[in-house]
Amino acid sequence: CLGPGCGVGGWRSECVGTTWRRATMAGFRGSFSNLQALMDSSQQKPHRLGSPKQMPMSLDGAPDQEPASKKAERLVMVSMKLPLSMKKATGEDGKSPTSSSGWVFEVDKDALLVQASSGVEAKGEGSALHVGCLPVEVPAEDQDAITVELREQFNFVPVFLGESLKQKYYSEFCKRTLWPLLHYLLPLSSASSGRFKQETWQAYMKANRVFVDKLMQFLRPETDNVWIHDYHLMVLPALLRKRSCKVKCGFFLHCPFPSSEIFRAFPKREEVLRSFLAADLLGFQTFDYARHFLSCCARQLGVEHETDRGSIVLNYFGRKVHVMILPTGVQPERLLECNEWADTTWRRGELLEEYKDKTILLGMDDLDIFKGIKLKLAAFEFILEMHQHLRSKLVLIQVVNPARSDSSEVQLLRQGIQEYVDRINTKYGTESHKPVVWLDRSVPHYERVALYSVADCAVVTASRDGMNLMPYEYIVCRQGSDSSPGPRQSTLVVSEFVGCSPSLSGALRVNPWSVESVSDGILQCISMSSHERAMRHDKHWKYVSRNTAGHWATSYLHDLRRACVKHSSMKFYGLGLGLDTFRMVALDLNFRKLDVKNVDEAFSSSQSRLFLLDYDQTLMTTTSFSAHPSEMVLETLTQLAEDENNTVVIVSGRGRNDLESFFGSVKNVGLVAEHGFFYCPPGSGKWETHQAFEPAWKDVVLPVLEHYVECTDGSYVEKKESALVWHYQDTDPDFGSWQAKELLDHLESVLANEPVEAVRGNGIIEVKPQGSSKGTAADMVLSWTKSTKGEVDFVFCVGDDRSDEEMFRMVDSVAYSPHMPAEVFACTVGAKPSKAPFYLDDPVEVISMLRSLAARKVK
Repeated sequence: CLGPGCGVGGWRSECVGTTWRRATMAGFRGSFSNLQALMDSSQQKPHRLGSPKQMPMSLDGAPDQEPASKKAERLVMVSMKLPLSMKKATGEDGKSPTSSSGWVFEVDKDALLVQASSGVEAKGEGSALHVGCLPVEVPAEDQDAITVELREQFNFVPVFLGESLKQKYYSEFCKRTLWPLLHYLLPLSSASSGRFKQETWQAYMKANRVFVDKLMQFLRPETDNVWIHDYHLMVLPALLRKRSCKVKCGFFLHCPFPSSEIFRAFPKREEVLRSFLAADLLGFQTFDYARHFLSCCARQLGVEHETDRGSIVLNYFGRKVHVMILPTGVQPERLLECNEWADTTWRRGELLEEYKDKTILLGMDDLDIFKGIKLKLAAFEFILEMHQHLRSKLVLIQVVNPARSDSSEVQLLRQGIQEYVDRINTKYGTESHKPVVWLDRSVPHYERVALYSVADCAVVTASRDGMNLMPYEYIVCRQGSDSSPGPRQSTLVVSEFVGCSPSLSGALRVNPWSVESVSDGILQCISMSSHERAMRHDKHWKYVSRNTAGHWATSYLHDLRRACVKHSSMKFYGLGLGLDTFRMVALDLNFRKLDVKNVDEAFSSSQSRLFLLDYDQTLMTTTSFSAHPSEMVLETLTQLAEDENNTVVIVSGRGRNDLESFFGSVKNVGLVAEHGFFYCPPGSGKWETHQAFEPAWKDVVLPVLEHYVECTDGSYVEKKESALVWHYQDTDPDFGSWQAKELLDHLESVLANEPVEAVRGNGIIEVKPQGSSKGTAADMVLSWTKSTKGEVDFVFCVGDDRSDEEMFRMVDSVAYSPHMPAEVFACTVGAKPSKAPFYLDDPVEVISMLRSLAARKVK
């Protein structure tokens, strides 16, 4: 849709070429693109612009001859890093017997994405392909051999960024800017390394483009489901959607999503939000994170969400973007298998002997400021201070996984923790007993499992964390295999700011910032009866064993398929160039641009014609500074109305005084005011209404609306002759929405015995007489025309907003009426989802169409 590269390899995309023009449309910021043409199936097939048609290419550069329709479904999992380790081969020739590239690779079977893809394949849901960077960058001369080797051995596709780009993209932007922001930390100091820098943002964009270039080498939109992971690739959905309109794309955010008050401070907030909305399915760990994202969409983009049969849906330019809450899990089989290893058994025996008659608390965290290690130590110190009898019985084993970067902040954090540990051990320890055991090293898998299996209580005090699977792993290891002796017991102290907290209903949830809260939780766990520990453990085990990593992946894949099920029945068109303006518009397959030639032919062969024309944003351009129609509009309407075979009617939501002042000088033009309540037939000059009007209800409703104006800053009441309208477009998005719901409930009781209805529109609530709409107005005009001029055989109906949709539905029934068959052209202004089957780009094209029809008849 954006020129060269629109399709995927040699597959034809449904995107079409566009000619860009700058415009301003209601609700959008900046400049963006309107579609110049949409082609239906009878016209020329779309093609890639500026490049010859190519055969799909496989990863080794050879043409892919197998038709996409014959290929099995595939899950493409895209993450910043591939789940593997690598080292240089040490053979005599620099190569190992199993490696032709000079490097030795080993898949990390404990990685979440490996366990997830294994679960998908085990359940027969298709094959899985991993895409991501290598742990270290390699020389250019090794890249081709590594690519072939990884694809053949592991079904992995490496992405090569280069050391310089990777440093700016990952170490600087991802870790220093995005990571703190997503964990609620703003760089308030000008000296902070987390301050936004345009240079590192450009590196982030460039790295994401490298990923999409790699995907386009082998992607099959017909059979591939693309699953993008985490904050390193937040703009990838939009970049991928630009290149492949119908790609089935999901995105899962593993870390927290901050509240709108935090995220709004990010300079590229709109780019990131619109990129999220380019995906078909968005996944979050908890409802809190999803709620924050939805709030940002409403506040920053004006995109509201709704529920659809239990799902959360955002309607975004004709596409339904689904939002799901699906916490990740672990693969118990892998941990239980490791629990039986000889090394694990040996290490477990050592630990039980070393800490015999001790109560073991276990902490296992990354060296990160958000893990709350100091908060945990503070609570532990408080317990030792207040309970002297526990000083020789209680031990905290704190494992600190190596940091992903060695920045100055990490070094200061390590130094601070070391000093804290030394102080506690010096004050409360003895020569034979150290209350805190600090393991500041990489702990092998077997030792980690052994530590889990001997710990009486696991403690997580993170101040903010996406999920943290440590409690799940602890529960599995405490469960042990079926042959393990003794009762299954475990206790958990979990921060309420950790993503796994809502899922672990048997854990003691604590506020990590409160020393008393954490210490009370620990004391409650270590004093808990064996029966209660077993009951809590059993509850957790049932949840963890059911909600595994494989279950997480297959559930997500099923939801992604459901979210994309209508792709085949839609056309997709890209609008906008930059990420802040890019949207992918989804339209019905039958929706197309109005063909002037077809309209001319139907016009010429007809005898009685009806024109139903909306006014605002349809005849009046969006850039007008005055609400009055231009001379060209008045001249065009005059020419159309001069033909006695034409019935021209303006159908508007404006009051009749406005319409009279606008079109009073045009003879034989009918006027419909206030969405159909008032009607002035062509040539009549007299207003009439076919609905009973009881003004007494306004005396009841107006005080209610005025009360809500006082309570809701930014709202106001518009008084019409037949209706009252409460506007809340300029209020706080969340508060305005809440107040609108409350007002509707309030009015429902107030209007129970009144002949009026309260209808919610885009930023308004309108109280109007029942049955008053543009649809009923169109029906009334059609009946009047039939009674005065005979059967209508040509209908041209045009409008631009939600209120016109009822008019489109009404005139559509005329086309299929056996009593009055007619050529009907229902047309919306702007290429957007509509009940109308046709569209014109803007009011300029509407006037041009009407002028051509008027000129044809004048001649």
